[in-house]
Amino acid sequence: MAPTQVPEVIPEIERATLRRVTWRILPFLMLAYFVAFVDRVNAGFAALQMNHDIGLSAAQFGLGGGLFYVSYVLCEVPSNLAMERFGARIWIARIMITWGLVSAAMAFVVGPYSFYAVRLLLGASEAGFFPGVILYLTYWFPRAYRGRIVAVFMVAIPISSFLGSPISAAILNTDGMLGLRGWQWLFILEAAPAVLLGLAAFFLLPDGPGTARWLTPQQSAWLQERLAAERASVVQGEAAPARHLSVWEVMRNRYVLAASLIYAGASGASQCLSLWQPQIIKSFGLTNIQTGLLNSIPFGIASVLMILWGRSSDRNRERVWHTALPLGLLALSLAASIATAQLLPTILILCLAVTATYTVKGPFWALSTEWLSAGAAAAGIAQINAIGNIGGFVGTYLLGVIKDATGSYPLGLLPLVILSGLGCLMVLGLGRGRKRPAQVVEA
Repeated sequence: MAPTQVPEVIPEIERATLRRVTWRILPFLMLAYFVAFVDRVNAGFAALQMNHDIGLSAAQFGLGGGLFYVSYVLCEVPSNLAMERFGARIWIARIMITWGLVSAAMAFVVGPYSFYAVRLLLGASEAGFFPGVILYLTYWFPRAYRGRIVAVFMVAIPISSFLGSPISAAILNTDGMLGLRGWQWLFILEAAPAVLLGLAAFFLLPDGPGTARWLTPQQSAWLQERLAAERASVVQGEAAPARHLSVWEVMRNRYVLAASLIYAGASGASQCLSLWQPQIIKSFGLTNIQTGLLNSIPFGIASVLMILWGRSSDRNRERVWHTALPLGLLALSLAASIATAQLLPTILILCLAVTATYTVKGPFWALSTEWLSAGAAAAGIAQINAIGNIGGFVGTYLLGVIKDATGSYPLGLLPLVILSGLGCLMVLGLGRGRKRPAQVVEA
């Protein structure tokens, strides 16, 4: 008779502390990231009017959309290091206020070059927010909880498109109000929350458990000791590849570079679809409102499944296959788009692709932070996100070029098929031979 497995008993102080931390910081960070992603991709809906008004071709729109990631990549690592120097509260507030002001300036672009310039400024302004938050979460959550926490935080991305799509489509209908076009109102109205949240972040976000007044002394001491112990330990059989390296060594470390390329497939597809999907759907002859409603469907499905997938990764303490399988699904679904020119199959394919891009994020970032030591985390996380986001530039720009050359959106997605397929194979290769940690029971 097989022995009965005894579930791990979670101490009450652990349960109470992490519950309080979760409810105190995660909703605010999710709301902030919701607004950040709306401001990053609302050019996709603005393009339904803006491209004609200021004379943008598909290739020019793709280049401007992709230029965001150039300045984003260049400023990513310095921004994350600055957060460690100035503290999360000040630096996250600075990022949010800056990107809100620049996003509002998008309302006043008049042609391709001003569009390029503001997109570059927007990338520089937002750089550091996402990797800064990933780093910030490591200040609060032990390793065993990070898969689900990152997945819950990142659900703000699909939710931003799920809720933002019909809102953005509706704002386009304000066309002519006070002499402004609908796309101009879109940028102005959706930028204001970033500035307001940035001001709030200065007062609401503690720099770490030691300064959190809403934790009891016992909870603060327990959490700081738990995190310090994890940073000092090396899990038996799992060497930390980027441990105790200089910033330059981290940036060229083979594990960090490999993780960057793995992330490029998911990130590139995520950014590209968020920006181009409204135009793909609108190409079937739909109205702006119909486009907004249909555009929200894939993101609504992804919002639910990415949380379930992140919880599964934590519950089984398994990261490699939980990262590789969505990347494989992403490659196959994007490749399948070539086989159809009908609306319903296209929506189904987009549901699979969008879900895959988001379910991969929680397990991937949990895996990446486990690979990095505390000393390498700030530069390593920023570098992975920065190089990974080059996929956003490549995918967004090439889709526009290929669309202009061939008239086909599906053909424009082929570079992302290759990138995500390579990412799937690479994560399996890196994960091979690594010892699987013992299963833990979810709290």
